[in-house]
Amino acid sequence: MDLIERDIYALICSNDGIKAKEIASKLNRDRKAVNHYLYSSPFMRELCYQDGAYNWHGYIRQARPHRGLEEFCGFYSLVPEFLALGEEEWLELLKAGCRKIGRNLNDARGLFHSFTDTARTMRALFRDLGDVAFGEWEIAFELRIKKARWIRIYGDVLVITQRYVFSLEFKMKDKIEEEEVLQAAKYGEYLEVLFGPGYDVIPALVLTRAEDLYRYVDLRGTTAQIPVCSGDMLFNIFDEYLGFLD
Repeated sequence: MDLIERDIYALICSNDGIKAKEIASKLNRDRKAVNHYLYSSPFMRELCYQDGAYNWHGYIRQARPHRGLEEFCGFYSLVPEFLALGEEEWLELLKAGCRKIGRNLNDARGLFHSFTDTARTMRALFRDLGDVAFGEWEIAFELRIKKARWIRIYGDVLVITQRYVFSLEFKMKDKIEEEEVLQAAKYGEYLEVLFGPGYDVIPALVLTRAEDLYRYVDLRGTTAQIPVCSGDMLFNIFDEYLGFLD
């Protein structure tokens, strides 16, 4: 997306209904150019809609909490609500949510075990955070945005704080594989558009069978790096950006 598209999308998703002429005025853009983006940009076509009064709305709001995000996740809640659930109760809610969004639940390769493994790692993270005030943080499992042929955004776990979105790709492995590093970073740019200019997106790969692992790995073909960690070191990614140990 170019900057005009991102600005239009952010303006729509941060308002409770806005007309095209208002968008053009606020962005100081030509009305025809704005209309072109409204009716041709993939994000606007698939993640926005126009009501009967010609106001544009976003399916996912760019405000805390992010209303609408739950419609695209297997499970979504504030962190304390997730922590209050028992493991089996949470898993059943996740499976029901996955069916609702069309997520394949073929357990032949241990999918449910991986769900439980991921949730246990996240619970351990919040125990490690101790007295940190995460009561208003949001958590989403199994994000699947796939409305049509233009937009594809997947994620195992999102943790949404006041200014960061941690996008965590989980693998039940103990070795770093290049393709999985790329997979962890794949949707970072799309998530930046989805959550808007008020957020930085931090993609990371979490290997739950590893121990004492925390390092940055180069992304092939770029100058970028992303963190890769074991489950027991996940705390360090959050500390690096939020500064708990300062």
